[in-house]
Amino acid sequence: MKRVAPALCLALLAASPALAAAGDTSVATFLAKADALKAKGPMALFSSDMKVLQQEGQAAGMAYKAQLDAERAQGRPSSCPPKDVKISSDQVLNHLRTYPAAQRPAVTMRAAIGDMFKRTWPCR
Repeated sequence: MKRVAPALCLALLAASPALAAAGDTSVATFLAKADALKAKGPMALFSSDMKVLQQEGQAAGMAYKAQLDAERAQGRPSSCPPKDVKISSDQVLNHLRTYPAAQRPAVTMRAAIGDMFKRTWPCR
């Protein structure tokens, strides 16, 4: 995953209009594509699925950021990450794998990213 990881790290920064419901891909689908890319090794960088995963992750991250900004404006943030937090693709993938396999199809990437932030940076 070492060669694939840098490209997936960008997966939390900007949304893409190319996806019909950006951020709504299931964790099961996201992990299946990520595992298929990992199996390709360095050739994964040339796969169209790399861009799809990046865009989906970016959209999910932006959706959570917008939600968090709204929560902060109301004085009730669901998480308290440090300013300019950096998240690696390994962190995201490891978090996604914490969902039981039977639950993964029902959890969207948008919800999973929110859950990751809430667990990693709870407000005290």
